Amino acid sequence: MNFDFSAVFPDDPSSYEGFQFVRIVAALLLFVMVVRSCIHLFASDGGAHRIAGVDTSVEGGNNIIAMFHQWGAIQLILAVLLCVLFFRYPGFTPLIVLTMAFDPVMRFVSGRILNVTSTRKPPGALLNAPAFVVLTLLFVASIKG
Repeated sequence: MNFDFSAVFPDDPSSYEGFQFVRIVAALLLFVMVVRSCIHLFASDGGAHRIAGVDTSVEGGNNIIAMFHQWGAIQLILAVLLCVLFFRYPGFTPLIVLTMAFDPVMRFVSGRILNVTSTRKPPGALLNAPAFVVLTLLFVASIKG
């Protein structure tokens, strides 16, 4: 099995020569990123209470909500940038998938630094491991020579 790590930064980013199912799954995951970002940005509680189960009725609860909104804004900037790269430069598919694979890793790391207290497990925490596995497999498939 050969892996072409130069595919991460291809000489010609205007075309992708790898497996097309990688692009299809990556497009679906990018769509999920955009939706997730919009929920954090536009939901009245930023998804803090309704989705993540964080108690926002405490003192400083509005700050928690504001941080979720800001998180959504940053997520949306990244998601839109990845979408632009994905559609304009298909050859960057391995780089885009690798970037998305770092998201659950960094969520895991930040959760170990200081865990969020909530009434239920947030979807991101539940899906970190499966997302990492899927994205890692996609990355491997995207650089397979």
